[in-house]
Amino acid sequence: MNAMPAVFITGSNRGLGLEWARQYAQEGWQVFATCRNPRDAVDLQNLTREYPKVSMHRLDVTKVEEIRSVQWELEDQTIDILVSNAGIYLDKRKTGPGCFRFDDWHSTFAVNTLGGLRVIEALIGNVAKSSRRLIIAISSHMGSIADIHEAGHYYYRSSKAALNAAMAGLAAELKPQGIGVLILHPGGVKTRMGPPSGISPEESVRGMRRIAERFRLDDSGTFLRYDGVKMPW
Repeated sequence: MNAMPAVFITGSNRGLGLEWARQYAQEGWQVFATCRNPRDAVDLQNLTREYPKVSMHRLDVTKVEEIRSVQWELEDQTIDILVSNAGIYLDKRKTGPGCFRFDDWHSTFAVNTLGGLRVIEALIGNVAKSSRRLIIAISSHMGSIADIHEAGHYYYRSSKAALNAAMAGLAAELKPQGIGVLILHPGGVKTRMGPPSGISPEESVRGMRRIAERFRLDDSGTFLRYDGVKMPW
């Protein structure tokens, strides 16, 4: 079993996931970084060469066999923090009645909602064995029903709203076991999925890590922005 603190991160090949991996690696953590195509994840490959405590694992969160493979691979490892970060955004262009692409909507739910829960279900035992016992779900302000003031983004919004509801329920389920859940909005971040005028991944992840560091079990299930501001449901 690993003695050093360990973090497990999905979607680590770029953007926020890569930054989570980089920052925890710099702090000396054991980092289990996952991505769908390790062969193409050049930045993550470079990170594993720079930091020996970073390991790269193939994981498509929609594929049960890959989740099981990672589960078996990490069977004896503890995971202090599990960061469910993998996500897709397939409806940046205009959608609405008459132009819904339901296959894309289904795919969005498969990754953004069910994928994270599949991974959590598989690795909850590893989290339970750790000292920190924290699950972090990367959500979005677009998952806030109270914050919907314009049309569009139906797939992404609904997938994140469903994620929020599921994670709030999971928080209630796991709290008696001493396992905490945080639902975090990373802000508008300059990534492939985010706005070009947003904040940097470094600033976003540093803020979210600060929230994780001061987490108390009484806070489990809360929906917070990267700077600690409580988000509306």
